[in-house]
Amino acid sequence: MIIFKNQYITVFQSALFQTTSTVIEMPEFVLVVDPTWLPAEVEQIKEYVYRNKGDRKLYLLFTHSDWDHIIGYGAFPDATIVASFELVNKDHKEKERILEQIYSFDDRNYIERGYEITYPKVNHVIQVDGEQLTVEGTTLTFYKAQGHTDCGLFTVIEPLGIFLAGDYLSDCEFPLIYHSSKAYELTLNKVDEILEQHNIKLMIPGHGAVTEDKSIIKQRKLESMTYIKQLRALLQENNKEQIEKMIEKYRFPRMMKDFHKENQQLLSEELGIL
Repeated sequence: MIIFKNQYITVFQSALFQTTSTVIEMPEFVLVVDPTWLPAEVEQIKEYVYRNKGDRKLYLLFTHSDWDHIIGYGAFPDATIVASFELVNKDHKEKERILEQIYSFDDRNYIERGYEITYPKVNHVIQVDGEQLTVEGTTLTFYKAQGHTDCGLFTVIEPLGIFLAGDYLSDCEFPLIYHSSKAYELTLNKVDEILEQHNIKLMIPGHGAVTEDKSIIKQRKLESMTYIKQLRALLQENNKEQIEKMIEKYRFPRMMKDFHKENQQLLSEELGIL
């Protein structure tokens, strides 16, 4: 599963949706980010963490509340959980809907897990943009990243220069907009600020390939912004032919077609077209 590794960082990637799970090892603590998907994959991440953790404190960071990103929560019962205020304060029905997605996935695929499926109970709640968590000499700076969902976080870890982007800046998918296209654009605008204010050495998206190249980060941001603006304009023109052609360049066209249709529905509602 390991697609990137250095002295401090190990990035695992699931066979499903190229979903990444990251383990960051510092002298004082170990941080696990979005451990996911299949039981054997979660177990591999868990085994790696506990084999190497020693007596260091364990933190578990969720970049957002999508069910595929919280599915491994129960495998780390002793972890201190870090997530956004919005993730914590979803209403009961929304939390139940997210859990039902996990139950349904496991039932459809006859999957049994060695831990309980529950919604994360968060110990350290991120309230505002720029909020920081400092552990010894390591500082985590958090930025609200809304648009894909309403509860996302960007996280920058210094002095390592790690940028945890959640479900943004992927090389294998265009923006998947479940919350708001305008909020998504505002989040993308924070990428330039992060690159200016921090010495970013590695960007890890929630799906796809990591990159150490700032120019690639900027290019992915531009491509995402272009997709949103182009889709919005074509919907206003009712140009169905060009809307369909927008996703021809992307891999995994059958799945991308479904996501593209969902984006069309959301943006049409935002524009008052429907």
